[in-house]
Amino acid sequence: MTNKSYGIIGIVAPILFCITYIVMSSIRSEYSMLTKAISELGSVDAPNKHIWNFIGYFLTGILIAFYSIGLYKNVTVTKSSQLPLYGILLSGIFMSISGIFAGDFDNPQSTTMVIHTIGSIGSYIFFLIGAFTYPKVMSQTEYWISAKKPTLLFTLLTIVFGTWFIAFPNIPALGQRIVFLFYFLWIFYTGIKLYRQPEKARLIVE
Repeated sequence: MTNKSYGIIGIVAPILFCITYIVMSSIRSEYSMLTKAISELGSVDAPNKHIWNFIGYFLTGILIAFYSIGLYKNVTVTKSSQLPLYGILLSGIFMSISGIFAGDFDNPQSTTMVIHTIGSIGSYIFFLIGAFTYPKVMSQTEYWISAKKPTLLFTLLTIVFGTWFIAFPNIPALGQRIVFLFYFLWIFYTGIKLYRQPEKARLIVE
């Protein structure tokens, strides 16, 4: 696959997630983006749960996992740590796991809820590992070095808004949406960069 093909996957994954979220949340009048977790769209008792879990989490996660391979292959021009690759790859895989195991919010100790939670938390932790190690890899070329600051900013903002529920306990779920926003902005932005990447990236000589 070419860098443009991988770039398209990186662009499509966030768009697919957003469209699915907008559609699925809009058809449920009782669903509130201020108080309801995103995963509740696919909880064990949710209507149309299979649609959300398959498209919103499983398919999106698989696309991110595939995208991570192309991103790393095209950004890296010298021998480097593989943490950026495994971080984003496992972030996508763990997101897919969240889609396979629906959350049971009425029974937090249930097996399906525990595995769903592991998938959700694991996806974010591995994203942080990948996102915080990519800047060093991006510093290798003139083309990707400009992506260091924007991607690092998106990553830091996911952490900042991850504490939203502490400051605003009455509307905790809004913070989760913002975290997802910057997570997918990281994927979308790098996807655009990858799509536009020239065939040969010039190495930065230190």
